[in-house]
Amino acid sequence: MKKTPLEAVHLALGARMVPFGGWSMPVQYAGILEEARAVRERAGLFDLGHMGRVHVSGGDAEAFLQRLQTNNAAAIPAGKIRYAMILDAEGRTQDDILVYREPASPGFFVVVNAGNTDRDLGIMRSLAAGFRDLRLVDQTADLAMIAIQGPAAERIARSVTDIDLPAIKYYSWARGKVMGAPGAMSRTGYTGEDGFEMYVPNAVAVPLWNKLMELGEKAGLVPCGLGSRDILRLEAGMPLYGHEIDESTTPLDAGLEFGVKFDHDFVGRAALERVKAAGGPSRKLVGLVTESRRVPRQGYDVVHGGRVVGKVCSGGASPTLGKHIATAYVPRELAEPGTALEFAIKDKTEAATVAPLPFYKRGR
Repeated sequence: MKKTPLEAVHLALGARMVPFGGWSMPVQYAGILEEARAVRERAGLFDLGHMGRVHVSGGDAEAFLQRLQTNNAAAIPAGKIRYAMILDAEGRTQDDILVYREPASPGFFVVVNAGNTDRDLGIMRSLAAGFRDLRLVDQTADLAMIAIQGPAAERIARSVTDIDLPAIKYYSWARGKVMGAPGAMSRTGYTGEDGFEMYVPNAVAVPLWNKLMELGEKAGLVPCGLGSRDILRLEAGMPLYGHEIDESTTPLDAGLEFGVKFDHDFVGRAALERVKAAGGPSRKLVGLVTESRRVPRQGYDVVHGGRVVGKVCSGGASPTLGKHIATAYVPRELAEPGTALEFAIKDKTEAATVAPLPFYKRGR
């Protein structure tokens, strides 16, 4: 089991540790719902050291990324970030990723999911054989990744860096000093709240975490685990690999076409174009809201008129909405908000209603 540089900090804080994507990670500290509320109302601090981090450089870096992933790497301005997917030849999702163009030098930085890092690196290295001037550097083991999320995030984080945080807009990033060491900060996150993801050398991880906790004490900053991160991203309608997206889904199924640009030749493009030409996918990812005391969990059948029409992808108790929510793939004709469906638990069903995604959007 791999461990992030913050393992000892988590144990000292009383975190419950679980295996996740091959890593030992904190799932919760004080409690999942309490941590989620803190992020919505104040701020939360997350260890993201399990995520994969790859630097891509060389004269062929842009051409390589154009082939690797679905967004248009050539159109990413310096210092900007784009959401994209890696597909196979049939258009099936191998992973969803973030592609960063360097702010002030040639090259790119790619963040991938923890459980898919080895496979993604294999795909990258195989594809790289067709490019002469290309360098791929796996920085996962060398860089710590910490996120601060919530309304108070910027105010707390200003004191640990010389980067002008107010100048960094959403899905932008900059390099500079973080705790006096070379680092980077991006205005990104997986919670639906404002905040930053920070990349620093491993040796800086513990001092940075402790300093942020000290600075954020009066603002109500709390350490947060994977459990609260999961319900926050579900409320914000953000997909999780292995739940809303996997090798059985395409970006078109999942409503992620905003991360697909058909103006370059990426792996899987022809397959997606065939789906579009045939009128689009036969199913759609939707939100479900239920007043039931039962929580719809991943794998539960979704039922309409006594017939199974889909399965729950993710589900949980939403502290923001005060009810239980879920996502599921259903036939397009049942995807209209307000449609009455059910989810099955053993030998009985519970009522649910199709709801638009996201369930929660900051400021609304």
